[in-house]
Amino acid sequence: MDTDKKNTPDTGVHDHSLKHLGDTLLKSKSLVPTFLRSAVSSQASGWVDFIVGFVMFYWIFNQHLSWLATGIGVVAGGIVNCIICYKFTFRAENCSWKAVVVKYAIVWIGNLILNSAGTEGLYIVLKKWHILEEMGFKTAGYYTTARLVMSLLVSWFWNFILQRNFVYRPSRFDPYAERFMTTLMDFLHIRHKDSQLTADS
Repeated sequence: MDTDKKNTPDTGVHDHSLKHLGDTLLKSKSLVPTFLRSAVSSQASGWVDFIVGFVMFYWIFNQHLSWLATGIGVVAGGIVNCIICYKFTFRAENCSWKAVVVKYAIVWIGNLILNSAGTEGLYIVLKKWHILEEMGFKTAGYYTTARLVMSLLVSWFWNFILQRNFVYRPSRFDPYAERFMTTLMDFLHIRHKDSQLTADS
């Protein structure tokens, strides 16, 4: 009996364990799985940002207006990131999408300011470290290091924390955000489901 059990292939057990692990990573709201999903959404939005900016610069603006091409790419990447985080990363279907859009925009603007100012500040500091020049660092190396360091710091200590605890979670700020978004959409004459439901009723 024991020999038969040992020789019998244990089919389905490992598959079930892997499926359970996958479901846990996808559905869990704990820190590590959420951070892993956040990394996936960041990669996806980063590629959208790069591809859209590249297409705009080389084929739409004929290698002119690089700042505008970059800006359009950044906005496109931000929109994709917001949607993926809403549906996949934080699974925030219990939050009003209007409130999410406003809160995401606030955090995104803060991200832009922190990255820009932080990169410039760290770049200035690094340039004063003459020992780095002796090690072979060039101007491009200073900028690249400052950009990467600030990007990582802002991504973890600003974007992820605020998205997890503020943007994609119901808060007292939500009613004000919804009201602002509704007013803005009315001003721009954008029809939305809420107004359609009200009109039908």
